[in-house]
Amino acid sequence: METHSHFDYVIVGNGLAGLQLALRMAADSFFYDKTIALIDPCEKKENDKTWSFWEKETSRWTSILNKTWKNASIFSSKKTIDLQLEPYNYKSIRALDFYNHAKSELKNKENFKFIIDKVESISEDTEITIKTSKDSYTALHVFDSRIPESFHSDTKSIKINQHFKGIVIKTKNDVFDEDNFTMMDYRLKDGEQTTFMYVLPFSKNQALIEFTYFTEQVVEEIVYDRFIKQYIKTYLKLDTYEVIEAEQGNIPMTTFDFAKLNTKNVTKIGTGGGWVKPSTGYSFKNTENKISKVIENIKLGKTPSDNIFKSKYKFYDKVFLLVLKDENHKGEWIFQQFYDKNSTETMFRFLDEESTFFEELKIMWSLFSWSFIRAFFKTL
Repeated sequence: METHSHFDYVIVGNGLAGLQLALRMAADSFFYDKTIALIDPCEKKENDKTWSFWEKETSRWTSILNKTWKNASIFSSKKTIDLQLEPYNYKSIRALDFYNHAKSELKNKENFKFIIDKVESISEDTEITIKTSKDSYTALHVFDSRIPESFHSDTKSIKINQHFKGIVIKTKNDVFDEDNFTMMDYRLKDGEQTTFMYVLPFSKNQALIEFTYFTEQVVEEIVYDRFIKQYIKTYLKLDTYEVIEAEQGNIPMTTFDFAKLNTKNVTKIGTGGGWVKPSTGYSFKNTENKISKVIENIKLGKTPSDNIFKSKYKFYDKVFLLVLKDENHKGEWIFQQFYDKNSTETMFRFLDEESTFFEELKIMWSLFSWSFIRAFFKTL
């Protein structure tokens, strides 16, 4: 027999967006008298991913940071670009540490309830009803992180998959420069496609080695494994090491209009809300910024999703994705130009959607080519 429970807010999905939103609500007195449920089929007990981001200020996540870097390198087939990141720091968080932190902060909040169940449907009639595999609930507002079915069936939007596999390796000897990470290494590629290696050294003898594609088609797991092994042998010059963790994922980089699915009473969040930066796949800081806007909207009595996207950056992202779709091999050249012709601070401000018009013009000029001219007019 179904039992009905009512909440002020229901958050569907205890991933990055759902838990960040819950933590912000828990820390704000505006929500102290609001009942909030978090529904997810998993208890989040595994380290299923690594989140990385850059920021100037002291992080609110300092207590769970896995590692911080002030220097980075980009390797193209033609040159090496060394980046000094100041005034920024590049930071990394293990997903399991984030999950445990969030659960620890929320478990003693009497107005929060964790529900381990799978949401089957959300309907909006006279009230919002959330049906799960085991039960049924009602709410005043739902924050839904599930990727909508309409995204998968859509054929009009540009869809680039950022798909990857990474392994954390441990060596007997000290072999890594723990103060410098490899943002992108294009020296080992899978044909004429945008593929690169990403290396995060957590210590002198432990690092995440990840092979990433920015392509429309995905590959079998064995393909990532082959390139990772080859990179470790050829470029890191390691014959023996221990694999202590592995992670695999696929992040949509897309022009799909997730915002059209927001209603007055249901807000799509996280990957399912288009909160992943389309041109990079970065989500951690982007999610934090969008949650700040959502919280502000709620407190002002506005629809939570009101004005959380900036149209000019959606345009820039679309131009970039169109180039990758039409000429996928251009990815290496694009990122080489990005970081070689502009300061790191300018690039990070642009990717954080905080750049000035002058900075945007400078970036556009650094990418001046027929590929971008064609994409620009197609986007218009």
